[in-house]
Amino acid sequence: MRKKRQQLAQVTSNMKIPAMMSLFLVSVGLWDGLQVQSHSMTQLDIFSQETPLDMAPASFDDQYVGCAADMIAALADLNHSEFQTNKVYANGWALANTQWQERRAWESAWDLSPTIFPPPPPGFRDEHGVALLAYTANSPLHKEFNAAVREAGRSRAHYLHHFSFKTLHFLLTEALQLLGSQRSRGCQQVYRGVHGLHFRPARPGATVRLGGFASASLKNVAAQQFGEDTFFGIWTCLGAPIGGYSFFPGEEEVLIPPFETFQVINSSRPAQGPARIYLRALGKRSTYNCEYIKGEEPASPVLKTTGFPHLPGALANPSPNSHPSQGVHT
Repeated sequence: MRKKRQQLAQVTSNMKIPAMMSLFLVSVGLWDGLQVQSHSMTQLDIFSQETPLDMAPASFDDQYVGCAADMIAALADLNHSEFQTNKVYANGWALANTQWQERRAWESAWDLSPTIFPPPPPGFRDEHGVALLAYTANSPLHKEFNAAVREAGRSRAHYLHHFSFKTLHFLLTEALQLLGSQRSRGCQQVYRGVHGLHFRPARPGATVRLGGFASASLKNVAAQQFGEDTFFGIWTCLGAPIGGYSFFPGEEEVLIPPFETFQVINSSRPAQGPARIYLRALGKRSTYNCEYIKGEEPASPVLKTTGFPHLPGALANPSPNSHPSQGVHT
């Protein structure tokens, strides 16, 4: 699949399609077969390995409760300093900012339908749009960012001194909170596929987190296309639709934050084929809050756990013999 996409990329580079036209094709979902400016939201391009599915205790899970205004005030200086020390982030942000400005100009010129680019919720700023585009771009950024997120919570000191994605983490977290408040449905069923990473299924009833910002799709076929090693069927209440802010709007992407907790409903690891894991949202759990604003002052992590009311849905009682094509995709 990757080789085919590279060949298609060469074809499109030879065609020299104008940037604004390519943006329009992306917006109406006609560009999937031609352009590869984005990573697939359902594929992790890493070497095959096995990892446990657990509470991801080292994940940095700040929700910025009560300090969003202070974080916004600090963003300009913080972002500048991170650009100096993190070139992957700086380059990814520059690419996304260019695309965001083109998209804004295109929307204004063509008065595109709200179903393509939905109106942003109150409080949504340009930085949120750029952050979401940066995360979904075909660059090393999303891989390095999530790898860092999964380790940044090992201690406050590690976050403060070694995590150079503080701005992106805050903007993505706040963007999901804002977009989540806009959705018509409180919770939704999504599908996530993972290539190259075998999750070791937890026992039914176990509480787990996904550890990083996890991309999924409302389309099970889109997820199944890329998941060869692990298929997830997920009932999420904190995942927010970001299709209008992604390089691939047609894939109906949903982004799940690292602090959402899930109950394992069913899982299997056959001798051949992918692991299959069904998750149902339980609530949210954060060890950290407002750590950047606290700065160097000594503080102990404050564990914050909240739950959701009983959640109905297709994933509440999945069949142990369910086939991926019937509900679990990557």
